[in-house]
This record gives sequence, structure tokens and C-alpha cells, in this order.
Amino acid sequence: MSEVPSNLHYTESHEWLRIEGDVLVVGITDFAQNALTEVVWVDLAEVGTTVQTMGACASVESVKSVSEVNSPIGGEVLESNTALEDNPEIINDDPYGDGWIFRLQPTDISDIEGLLDAAAYTALIGE
Repeated sequence: MSEVPSNLHYTESHEWLRIEGDVLVVGITDFAQNALTEVVWVDLAEVGTTVQTMGACASVESVKSVSEVNSPIGGEVLESNTALEDNPEIINDDPYGDGWIFRLQPTDISDIEGLLDAAAYTALIGE
């Protein structure tokens, strides 16, 4: 059974978002990393890039496939997790902690209201 922390917001494409002050932290869910299996490479979001809601801005490659990582809401990429360049498996080990993918300055924080809460995401993944 996948871990679905109650303090996060989720997308139907398996990204999570955490609010830290006026910055948002984004990664992929435990469910997503389990489906990918062993993550072997991460193409990080470019710092300074403006992304649209659900626009692809990074990707994660596993031994099975490559998956795009979408920005749950629009904004500017402030930071990418460069630790993933040398250690992409951090996503498998700690998807909600050290396995975060990028930090975002949102264009409109109220867009979070369109995301799933933990209960809705749990229902989506059928667990």
C-alpha cells in the first residue's frame, strides 16, 4: 500500500505538492515511484523557467520507462534538487522528503484549490 501523507496536495498524474511558506515543493508520489521501480536518471527542471499548470518541466527515467513530471500549478522554478543528478534513487528511498524534484514560486497560490487532497488521491489510486 502506498504512502499518501495528509499534509500534501496531489495531481491525477501522481505529482505531490507541499507548501513551505510562499514556496511550493514538488515531487512524485510513492505510488508513482513504485510503478516506475528503480529510478536511474532525472532530467531536472531548469531554474528560472516559467511553467504552466500541468506543464511538463522535468522527467524521471527508470529501468522500465521515462515519465514526465508536471508542475501542479503555474509559476517560476526557483530550485531543482541537484542531489538527484548523482543519486536518482533518492526518489525511491524518500519520495516525500529528500526525493523532492523542484521548488516553485506560484503565480496564483489559489490554484492549489484545484488539486486533490489525500483522501481523493487515495481513492484515485484505489488504495
